[in-house]
Amino acid sequence: MRRQIQSGIAALAFLALPGMAMAAGEAKVSCGTANGKAATGKPIKVGGIHGNAAPGDFSSSTDAAAAYFACVNASGGIHGRPVQYMVENDQWNPELAGQAASKLVQDEKVIALVGNGSFVEMSVNAPFYAKQNVMAMASACAVSECFESSNIVSTNQGPLASSIGAAMYAVETQKAKHVSCIGLAIPSVGNWSCGAVEKYMASKGLKGSSVLLNPGAPDVNAGLLEAVASGADAILVNLPAGLAIAFLRAAQEQDLRDKYQWTSSTPLYDESVPKALGKYWDGKMFINAELTPLDGKGADNQHWRSVMNAYAKAKSPRDTFSQSGYLSAKYFTQTLRAMDPAKLDDRAAVTAAIKKIAGYRSDLTCGPYYVGDSKQHMPNHAGTMVVVKDGAFKVVRSCYEYEGPYFQPLMVTEKSLKLR
Repeated sequence: MRRQIQSGIAALAFLALPGMAMAAGEAKVSCGTANGKAATGKPIKVGGIHGNAAPGDFSSSTDAAAAYFACVNASGGIHGRPVQYMVENDQWNPELAGQAASKLVQDEKVIALVGNGSFVEMSVNAPFYAKQNVMAMASACAVSECFESSNIVSTNQGPLASSIGAAMYAVETQKAKHVSCIGLAIPSVGNWSCGAVEKYMASKGLKGSSVLLNPGAPDVNAGLLEAVASGADAILVNLPAGLAIAFLRAAQEQDLRDKYQWTSSTPLYDESVPKALGKYWDGKMFINAELTPLDGKGADNQHWRSVMNAYAKAKSPRDTFSQSGYLSAKYFTQTLRAMDPAKLDDRAAVTAAIKKIAGYRSDLTCGPYYVGDSKQHMPNHAGTMVVVKDGAFKVVRSCYEYEGPYFQPLMVTEKSLKLR
C-alpha cells in the first residue's frame, strides 16, 4: 500500500509555505507569477479527501494537488496569498468520509475541495456539498454521484466511461462478442460502471455480463471462475490496480491469457504495472487511459512531472490519478487568479466562478474541461488505449470519443457552450 494511515480520520495538512524543499538536483519549477517571491499573507483554505485502505489507495490525486499548490506558493501564490491544503483519508469508511467533509467544510471553512479521490466520499457527501454550496474539483472519481451531482466535477473519467472505452476497443479492434466486466460490489460503482458496459454491448447487438467482487474480502479466483462460466470471449478488468494485478495473476495460474481478449479500465495504467505483470502479459493486456500518455511530450504533462519531481515525495505514484490531481489544482488556481482578490474567501463567489468554467484545455486530456450549473458533470469522456509491451506501455489508439446513451446529454451541453 502506498501510504498507510492507521487511526481515526488522519489529517495530512499541507501548508505549502515558502522554502518547501525540492527534490535534490531538480531545477526550480514555476507555477504562476515566476517572480521569484514566495507567497505570504493569509492562507487560502482548500480541502481534499482521498481513500487509502483496502481495497485500494487513491492518494496519488491529493499528492499531486498538494505538490502543485506547493509550487504555486513558491511562485507567488494566488494574488500573493499561499494555499493551505488540508487532506483527509476516509479509509473507504462512509462514517469517516462524512466526518472528513464536515471537518473541512464546516470547521476549517475551506472555500473548495480539490483533488478528491474515493469510492466512498462522493456518495456520502454529494448532498452535503450542494447544501453547503461548496464545489469539489475532484480527480479520482469512482462512483455515480461524482458525475451526477451539482457540486462535484472531476478531471478523471471514472470507471463507467473508462470501462466503456475499454469495451469499445474489445468490440471494434478485438472483435469481441461477449464482454465480462469484473468490478466491485460497491453501491454506485460496480453495478453502475459494469452495468453501462452491458448496455453498450446490447446497443451493438452483443452480450455483456458482470462479475462483482465483495470489496471487503474479494475472491479473485471465484470471480475468475464466474467470468469463465459466463461464456465470455473477452474479460474487462474494472478493479483498483492492486486487486486487478491479483486477478490477472490468478488468470495466469490458469493459463487463460490466450483464451480471452483482455482489457482494463484506467487503474492499471500505472508505471509500476508492466513490471508487476511480467512477460506473460506482454502484448496481451490492453488498458484504457483516461488522460493522455504518462510519457507524453505536451507542455502540461512535462510540467506535471517537473512539479512532482520538485515538490512530491519520490514514492508518490506518477499515474493517471496523479495527472488528474495536478490538472484539478491547476484549473482551480487559474480560476481563482481570474477572480477579484477581495472575494477569495467568499465560498459562494468561488463556487460561482468554478461553475462558470468553460473551455479550459490541456494536452493531458482529449477534450475541453468545463463545469456549468448542472446535475451531470463529466467533461472528460474521450480516451486512449495502451498495451503492456516490453516492460512499458505502447499507445494503440489515441483520443477517441466514447459511445453510448449516457454521453448524449453531455454532447448537448457542450454544443450549447460552443465546445463542439
